[in-house]
Amino acid sequence: MTIDASLMFMYTGFFLSAFAVTSNDSIQTLGTFLSSNYTMKWYKLWAAASAVLVATLVYSWLVYGGDVSYGRLTSIPRPEVFQWYHAAAPIMLLILTRFGIPVSTTFFVLSFFTEAPVLQKMLVKTVAGYALGAVVAYVVWSILVRFINEHEPVTIQSHIRRWRIAQWALTGWLWSIWLAHDMANIAVYLPRQMSFQHLLFALAVTVSSLGIIFYRRGGEIQKIILSKSGARYIRSATLINLVYGSVLLVLKEYSHFPISTTWTFVGLLCGRELAVFQLHNKGKPLRSVFPVLTKDFFKITIGLSLSIALAFMLVNE
Repeated sequence: MTIDASLMFMYTGFFLSAFAVTSNDSIQTLGTFLSSNYTMKWYKLWAAASAVLVATLVYSWLVYGGDVSYGRLTSIPRPEVFQWYHAAAPIMLLILTRFGIPVSTTFFVLSFFTEAPVLQKMLVKTVAGYALGAVVAYVVWSILVRFINEHEPVTIQSHIRRWRIAQWALTGWLWSIWLAHDMANIAVYLPRQMSFQHLLFALAVTVSSLGIIFYRRGGEIQKIILSKSGARYIRSATLINLVYGSVLLVLKEYSHFPISTTWTFVGLLCGRELAVFQLHNKGKPLRSVFPVLTKDFFKITIGLSLSIALAFMLVNE
């Protein structure tokens, strides 16, 4: 393969991955932000999210010696020659995203770059993240729903302002932690020690991709957020961000291996939905809420299976 072909696959993969990962995964952190600020102009929300993105990536670039992935790619070497399937991975991811399937971008993209032992450690950490998110959310909301009605919005104006400030602050914090996890799925195409020019290039592409997502108000994946109890209300959105950010922070410090944040987020939503259902639907059988819970779990399981199967099939052909 010529050097020109390898570079073409690298840059194609990077451009498509930046958009695909942002489309599929950023809704975990920005979805509730979008849904609860639906009356605000999209470009104002985009500007706020972009400022946090730039600050987070520049910090990693300075502290980790040119690495914008916070060391997540230490165990995943950059290929000397990029193949066609490296560019094909984000294309397939975009197709699945178009149908609203919350695919694990970590496995869908990184499976094409990593070996089985590292993939196994990523899988174990991912399953642990799902379980931790579900358990923590169930415990937290089992307590919260006794004091807060998740089906009703905040109506007192002074309280709305306080919740708005808290939400913007927590969204920025959560967005930064999420980037420390998932930027690896985009930066895997780039040099591990990036020059300043490469950094500016990466920032321009990711900020532009983010702008498209805000302009489309989240796209198909946003429907998962809107289907959950009270997720469009600012109080509920803020509490989701606080709990999710705390779980991701624990997983970030647990190990440097990449993790599917999609699984952690879906686990958190499932635990929360179960706790809310139990309090507000006393007397109803739990099986009536299972279709909502199992649908998302089924989707991410299919996505995970597809990503690993396709990676091994294409890489080893």
